[in-house]
Amino acid sequence: MATALFISRTDLVKNTILDGNVDTDKFIQFIKISQEIHIKNYIGTDLYNKISTHIIAGNLAGVYLTLTNTYLQPMLIHYAMIDYLPFAAYQIKNGGVFKHISENAESVSKNEVDYLVNKEREFAEYYTRRMIDYVTYNISSFPEYNTNNNEDVYPSKDSLFNGWVL
Repeated sequence: MATALFISRTDLVKNTILDGNVDTDKFIQFIKISQEIHIKNYIGTDLYNKISTHIIAGNLAGVYLTLTNTYLQPMLIHYAMIDYLPFAAYQIKNGGVFKHISENAESVSKNEVDYLVNKEREFAEYYTRRMIDYVTYNISSFPEYNTNNNEDVYPSKDSLFNGWVL
């Protein structure tokens, strides 16, 4: 089955610091990864599959269109950046792994990249909280939110990432 991306390249470029000249092949996989990890985690397998099916069929409408455009897309934009930023400077080629260094720019430190990731995480968590509130308030419009079973991903209702606890 084809993967329906909930956002486009244009959505990511227009709503983040990502430059329009960045090759799509450098970040498109991070949209897919973020969608499958983060978005599915918050809406569950059944609702995720319902929205994906409608996107592929080209008939996403009503409350599902509102959920996707108003809540899921902003979430995904920022989760994709969280996942992409740590890899943005690197390339793997026949000769090995390389870090791109521009002639007229200065590479940023790991701390600066971590800062950008944390800012994107704040944005993503904000939109995630709004989405959870919206779906919870309108639960009768999204029956798939509560129909997951067996190996399905059940929706997480906690939007905060507090790091690892050992």
